[in-house]
Amino acid sequence: MTAARAGRRRTAVRYGVPVAIAAAVATGIGLVPALASDEAPKLPAISAQDLVAKALSANTDTFTGTVRVNADLGLPTALTDAATGSGAIGDLARSAGAHTGSADPQLKAVELLGGSHTLTIAADGPDRQRLTLSSQKSGYELVHNGDQVWAYDRSSQQALHLTGAGADGHRPDGKAGIGSITPQDIAKQLLEHSAGTTSVTVDGTERVAGHAAYKLSIKPKQAGSTVAEIRVSIDAEKGLPLAVQLRTVDGATAFDVRFGTLSYAKPDAKTFQFSVPKGAKVVERPGGELAGNPLPSIPGLPSLPTGGGADGAKGGVIGEGWTAVAHAETGAEAAKGIAKFTGRQVKGGTLVSTRVVNALITDSGKVYVGAVTPETLEQVAAAGK
Repeated sequence: MTAARAGRRRTAVRYGVPVAIAAAVATGIGLVPALASDEAPKLPAISAQDLVAKALSANTDTFTGTVRVNADLGLPTALTDAATGSGAIGDLARSAGAHTGSADPQLKAVELLGGSHTLTIAADGPDRQRLTLSSQKSGYELVHNGDQVWAYDRSSQQALHLTGAGADGHRPDGKAGIGSITPQDIAKQLLEHSAGTTSVTVDGTERVAGHAAYKLSIKPKQAGSTVAEIRVSIDAEKGLPLAVQLRTVDGATAFDVRFGTLSYAKPDAKTFQFSVPKGAKVVERPGGELAGNPLPSIPGLPSLPTGGGADGAKGGVIGEGWTAVAHAETGAEAAKGIAKFTGRQVKGGTLVSTRVVNALITDSGKVYVGAVTPETLEQVAAAGK
């Protein structure tokens, strides 16, 4: 492990415990059964603190497998259509110059926020990853090999090629957008909640994709959050998060992502080669300059605001932990446009609701967003006027 990488691990561990280790992003379709889960394995006792530290310090980045994603986030159809280029809303977004229905990994990730999907993934260290999403209607590949990243969308026949460094010095990798919808990446996205607002316990064991795992339960201590519990299954030997499940206060499983099959064997080097399909339209972009999501405020995988108590007319964060609410004036006009298709009128503005994230666009032009109940959001907005 390099010194830089070890430093990143230590920084992550400091966020530590208690922690909301969960994604991103995910059900009325019920729980997804783990494979080979005939009975719960017998494992040595471990504290929640030690289990979180084990997951955060895991350095397993060589594996192959399949990942099952089941989502029922309750996203308004207009939002997903605009991002994916589907239907009349997608046509409208394209006419406005938005990059919809393309090979952009960030846009492709929106497709995973509803329904059931299976990803085939392979990784060989930090510089080589491959992800494939196949369905009856479309096919998608994301390949990272060294300083080269290729993304190909079969439906649009677009091949996006990222190489070199962007203006900010960022080099492309396989972790953009859809490339981050894996149990281990999602589990590490929610590491910034404060100890005072989170309860973390070890809640039994299970088998996921044939691997013995501990089950970690993360629950908000605060009232007003839409999140009831996040459950993370962690490989007992490797420390790799194998499954993440988010349950909401209305009793639904809003998001479930887990390995269906998993091998820690080193993938063949040919796995990370990419050839542009015949007839594909190649789009060249510098690394770090992925097309922005035309709907940057789409409620997606749960990414709760962190920090607390920021006031100010231009924007900031009100509250802390699970009931933190981000607010801003920037982007209010765009938000109002979306709200015309998806929102409902409430006292003081228009509410856009999903199972996890709610947004309130006030009559005065402010936007409030948080993984909180509509009632909590309206109270925060009223106090912030």
